[in-house]
Amino acid sequence: MRPVSPQASDAPVRIGAKLRGSRLAQGMTVEQVAAATRLSKGFISKVERDETSPSVATLVTLCQALSLPIGSLFEEAPSATVELADAPLINMGGTGAVERLVTPRAQAKVQVLRSTLEPGADGGRQLYTINCEVEVIHVVTGRITVVFATHEVALGPGATLTFPGREPHTWRNTGEETAEVLWVITPAAWSGSN
Repeated sequence: MRPVSPQASDAPVRIGAKLRGSRLAQGMTVEQVAAATRLSKGFISKVERDETSPSVATLVTLCQALSLPIGSLFEEAPSATVELADAPLINMGGTGAVERLVTPRAQAKVQVLRSTLEPGADGGRQLYTINCEVEVIHVVTGRITVVFATHEVALGPGATLTFPGREPHTWRNTGEETAEVLWVITPAAWSGSN
């Protein structure tokens, strides 16, 4: 068997966006990174725009200043696709609702649910809470009313409501048509393996 010689790829390695994203996530300015690394602001800016390739030593220095593992620059970002037809059915309680989990079960940072709510559907008579920091409700079609202890909020197509997840609430489809609603819960209220 003849040995196969590996060949280098002609495609440039794009690391600038990850460096910039890490810097911004930490609230650091280009000036602060320049001071920490003793590199010029212009050079750092060019690296972040992938207009120049730093040496390995310079890349290590940048990663140290950003507390970023150097290997993470070359890893592909994890992603997952969940088709609505394949999304698992879940039961959040209430009546007249078909609910699907459209984010992977193992995703612990956020959960997105898609609900089809028949006219008259509701989340139950009792107010409930979800073990999360933030809950977001987005009405794709139809109308729902979100009921809190002291007030109600009517939502129509395209409306989005954001509130603390531990705020006691319930909901009901107050319209005469089926409502399609997205619920975003962060961090995920529960998780498990797929």
